[in-house]
Amino acid sequence: MNVQNPNVAQRAALYLRVSTTRQAEHDVSIPDQRKQGETYCASRGYQLVETFVEAGASATNDRRPEFQRMIEAGTSKPAPFNVVVVHSFSRFFRDHFELEFYVRKLAKNDVKLVSITQEMGDDPMHVMMRQIMALFDEYQSKENAKHVLRAMNENARQGFWNGARPPIGYRIVAAEQRGSKTKKKLEIDPLHAETVRLIYRLFLEGDGTSGPKGVKAIATYLNERRMFTRDGGKWGLAQIHAILTRTTYIGEHRFNTRSHKDREKKPESEVAVMAVPPLIERETFDAVQARLKSRNPMVVPARVSSGPTLLTGICFCAKCGGAMTLRTGKGNGGQYTYYTCSTKARQGKTGCEGRSIRMDKLDHLVAGHLEERLLQPKRLETILSSLLDRRQERAERRREHLADLNRRITETDQRLNRLYDAIESGVAELDDVGLKDRIANLKAIRDQATADAERIRMTLDGSGDRAVTPDMIDALSETARRSLRIEGGGYRRDHLRALAQRVEVADDEVRIMGRKSDLLQTLVAASSGETAAFAVRSSVLKWRARRDSNPRPRR
Repeated sequence: MNVQNPNVAQRAALYLRVSTTRQAEHDVSIPDQRKQGETYCASRGYQLVETFVEAGASATNDRRPEFQRMIEAGTSKPAPFNVVVVHSFSRFFRDHFELEFYVRKLAKNDVKLVSITQEMGDDPMHVMMRQIMALFDEYQSKENAKHVLRAMNENARQGFWNGARPPIGYRIVAAEQRGSKTKKKLEIDPLHAETVRLIYRLFLEGDGTSGPKGVKAIATYLNERRMFTRDGGKWGLAQIHAILTRTTYIGEHRFNTRSHKDREKKPESEVAVMAVPPLIERETFDAVQARLKSRNPMVVPARVSSGPTLLTGICFCAKCGGAMTLRTGKGNGGQYTYYTCSTKARQGKTGCEGRSIRMDKLDHLVAGHLEERLLQPKRLETILSSLLDRRQERAERRREHLADLNRRITETDQRLNRLYDAIESGVAELDDVGLKDRIANLKAIRDQATADAERIRMTLDGSGDRAVTPDMIDALSETARRSLRIEGGGYRRDHLRALAQRVEVADDEVRIMGRKSDLLQTLVAASSGETAAFAVRSSVLKWRARRDSNPRPRR
């Protein structure tokens, strides 16, 4: 290393940094650091040639634009400065390894790092003291982060919002005042809440003219109808999936789920659950999660859905939960096919004692029960009464929300008219930047409310809310039973699977399970002469059978 000539004026650069806006207000602020740095340079006879200001950046890593710009300048040849002045070494770095790395990197180009409040020389003892101070700074930074995170977790558990942007469908409101701090909470945002509810309805029930939609179909549906995101952009698959899986919408916002540095998932014991007003019923949310899981190609591969038999893929052993698979055997009447527990077939009775049953017998039992019991008008009326009531309640809530949106549109128009009147009378100037922003914001609120109101009117006017009433059930049940049968005494597999999503076989009984919402959709489809296949789960594999996933052209 070259020895600097003491007779030559040293060229200095100031590096100023604070971590957050709050630190800028309560700690050593940027103007304070600048003043002390300029005084220090003047007292030492340094020529101040450049100042690098880093506002709102942590010193635990080097992902800082101004820091990188300073390092790039300090390692260039010739360097525009040969001294970097900081208020303290913690302003430069709070990681002792990284601090030494960059100190040595600058030193190789004859650039020295000096601290206003921690002056020391270049001898080995002072170097060791700097390293020890850096270790303490790093330890203090980690301890502060731990205490801050603990306080934020407790704040979330008490139901208060820690900051950042809320999920769509919610907005931040002041809850209470504690000293100089304003505690905030989330409340339902009426402007976007209906969009979230619509996404859940589309996924489970469809839009009233077709069956349940997948994530991609929902994004297409919203974008085609110009139902924009909160930022006015188009919907993507990740946004739709995040809404469908976020527990915030059932009143449980999860905080501290991932590491801030590497985004690794944290253990469940470290997650804080914050109570918020629910937007979606838990029953609806659970049904969505079950459907998402059932559509996972790693759980339900395509070969199960497209199998030739009636119950393959939905038939399970009641004892162990294993799938019932097809086997062949011989009896008095010759060869026959039967369902048997796959665990028992692989491991014998030590794995499971589940029974086997002839395929034609089980198919007839299940289809016959659906036809003779489930699809009877009285039974349908009993099963669907609560669902129809809930649909009516949802319709009432939509009407109330529509009235709120119409009031919002009227109020916004009135406020805009008052602003226009003020401009026409000369009280306000249109060139005023603040006035332009207010007009733009009011127009955005009005346009969004108008779009939401139109969407709600479409759902109220559509067939989805009046598709099934108690008076129509007689005709619907007859049509559904007729649609279940095919010529020759067989059954429509897709129609049956739309009515029953799981069949469990025990020694003395067969349990058939299904969802009321799927049943209602199937009845609506049957009444309109459509196939019920839309209600059957489908799967598209994300990989190919060949070793590589990129098809090659034939030569």
